[in-house]
Amino acid sequence: MTLPCLAFPGFAMSGLALVLACAAPLAGQTFIQMSDPQFGMYTANRGFEHETANFEFVIATANRLKPAFVVITGDLINEAGNAQQAAEYHRIAAKLDSKIRLFNVPGNHDVGNEPTKESLAWYRERFGPDYYTFRAGDIAGFVLNSNLEKGALNVPEEAAKMEAWFKAELVKARQEGVRQLIVFQHISFFLKDAGEEDQYFNIPRDTRLRYLKLLHQYGVKQVFAGHYHRNEEGRDGELEMVTTGPVGMPLAGAKSGIRIVTVMPSGVSHKFYEFGELP
Repeated sequence: MTLPCLAFPGFAMSGLALVLACAAPLAGQTFIQMSDPQFGMYTANRGFEHETANFEFVIATANRLKPAFVVITGDLINEAGNAQQAAEYHRIAAKLDSKIRLFNVPGNHDVGNEPTKESLAWYRERFGPDYYTFRAGDIAGFVLNSNLEKGALNVPEEAAKMEAWFKAELVKARQEGVRQLIVFQHISFFLKDAGEEDQYFNIPRDTRLRYLKLLHQYGVKQVFAGHYHRNEEGRDGELEMVTTGPVGMPLAGAKSGIRIVTVMPSGVSHKFYEFGELP
């Protein structure tokens, strides 16, 4: 039985809070972004018990909330090529309700800071494509391999191939009339400002500006990323750059958690929930 949504006098709610209050499970155009489960980070690759506990918890949470899909924005493991870490990730990810789609995104710890043909092949064999598109209702999702944007000296042809593919997919989505075009990658294009200096946690400026031009040209309003192990948000005109904290080990006093995103005709709203404050 579905109960009607009730409004209680004396309680003011944001749009996202109201959506969560009106239905126990999430549904429709709501998805969960997780980032950086990073099996092995807590112990510098000597084990992954802490990551196991955290990832078990968020997968169980997703099964309870029932989003349309879950996207995990990179650093699935801590050591590229580590078969045990990859196996533990897959063991727990397999517990996600089969009705909830799961999308993996490659991070620098999955393919290396400077990817090679071998590291890309290893990732693709175990986790699937490192860049691709998907459709979910009115959403066109674009998953990019941000390490081909940041460190492609060993595989320049792969970087060029992805960029050409991305432009073609943006054109296709626009021709199909998709309402919401959303990009997912591991490393943020920028943290706060599109013109900020190059650093470990963003994409080099020349590549960044080239991609941002494409995003503006085709009406992309949101990019969701991770890598920073804490939360940050920035804007470039109408484009929102959302950097999400980790499921795994946080940095700089941050907390582990997940981001819940709701997509409506009027726009996209989202909130990061630490583990202790999940709806």
